[in-house]
Amino acid sequence: MKLEKSVAVVTGGGTGIGRAVSLALARAGAGAVVVTYSRSRTEAEQTADQAREWAGGSRAIAADVTDDAQVRALADQVLAAYGRIDVLVNNAGGTRAVPHPDLAGLTDEIWRDVLDVNLLGAFRCVRAFADALRESGGAVVNVSSISAYRAGGSSIAYGVSKAAMLQLTRGLAVALAPEVRVNAVAPGTVQHTRWQPGLHGEQGFAERAAREREVVPLRRTAEPEHVAQAVLGLLGMDMVTGETVIVDGGKHVVY
Repeated sequence: MKLEKSVAVVTGGGTGIGRAVSLALARAGAGAVVVTYSRSRTEAEQTADQAREWAGGSRAIAADVTDDAQVRALADQVLAAYGRIDVLVNNAGGTRAVPHPDLAGLTDEIWRDVLDVNLLGAFRCVRAFADALRESGGAVVNVSSISAYRAGGSSIAYGVSKAAMLQLTRGLAVALAPEVRVNAVAPGTVQHTRWQPGLHGEQGFAERAAREREVVPLRRTAEPEHVAQAVLGLLGMDMVTGETVIVDGGKHVVY
């Protein structure tokens, strides 16, 4: 698909991977990038401001993906403002850190919270925009995680939610065909985001990343921009749907 003058929505687009994707879309020629947020208003507005340097119609809109009414209102606002949507990137996500052996600590509430944002949030967004995406012949990219493939990550619930997102990607690729393509990216460790330092602390994350670089084939830690490259790559692959690109420097092949 051609990104020139397209309208894109990036959920959770104000920080980290979402910010990198938003700016990459703007630089690639999008006419407008809608950066959604639920808590990070300042960062989302700053990202939208920067995106407007290339994509003049960009803006930030508040939308909690765990609230279907807010998601539908987002879709209404986007279509009222631009008349179309061409790209949807489901990046909004969250976790609750619980050590894997601590089954008692992984409460029903945590399960519901993590699945609600990571899995159902993405589904709600696709459902709200489905008709408009079909009309434009658009594309969806879901942001999953390497935790979808291995028993690691911040909690069992997080890994399950990201694995379920891959099956959601496959299911939606069939449900929305032939008009809409649906793919996913699965990042491994990504630096310069709030995610990993928030879980491990700045020093703890730096030490973990350094140890990982000793065994990762590419001997590097991914940046948010590397994930954005994969997202834009999938958007440009007109005969690819239902697939996932792992972005981890090749670590998954030597686990």
